[in-house]
Amino acid sequence: MKAVKLNDIKIVKLKKIKNINGDIMRFLKKNDSNYKKFGEVYFSWVKPQKVKAWKFHTKMSLNLTVPYGKVKFVFFFEKLNKFLTISVGENNYKMIAVPPRVWFGFKGISKHKSLIVNLANLAHNKKEILRRKKEEIRFNW
Repeated sequence: MKAVKLNDIKIVKLKKIKNINGDIMRFLKKNDSNYKKFGEVYFSWVKPQKVKAWKFHTKMSLNLTVPYGKVKFVFFFEKLNKFLTISVGENNYKMIAVPPRVWFGFKGISKHKSLIVNLANLAHNKKEILRRKKEEIRFNW
């Protein structure tokens, strides 16, 4: 299997449309280059200064964004022993396209809870997810 590289993670600036009654935040269209196919969409809340780590999808590709709050995502490339850190949120509205086979975790870094949205190419399957405790991969959160 091909090794995953740091530049396999793509960061895409997303469009925010100003509206007097409330902004519109576009996430993903079916003809966007990072869209593979629809598997499921899920939402995850993370509280301020709390960490959720570590997950590794063997087959699932992720498209992550944070429409509310701010989150620091950390990606660990085990074979390279390198980390990639990306912070996104409602004031830095971007999507992170993540291929399978990358360890990742995240931390809420706003004053209030943050909402993460993932549009994945596969439906959840606990058999394709590996997990480690936060302490098993050393990172200074």
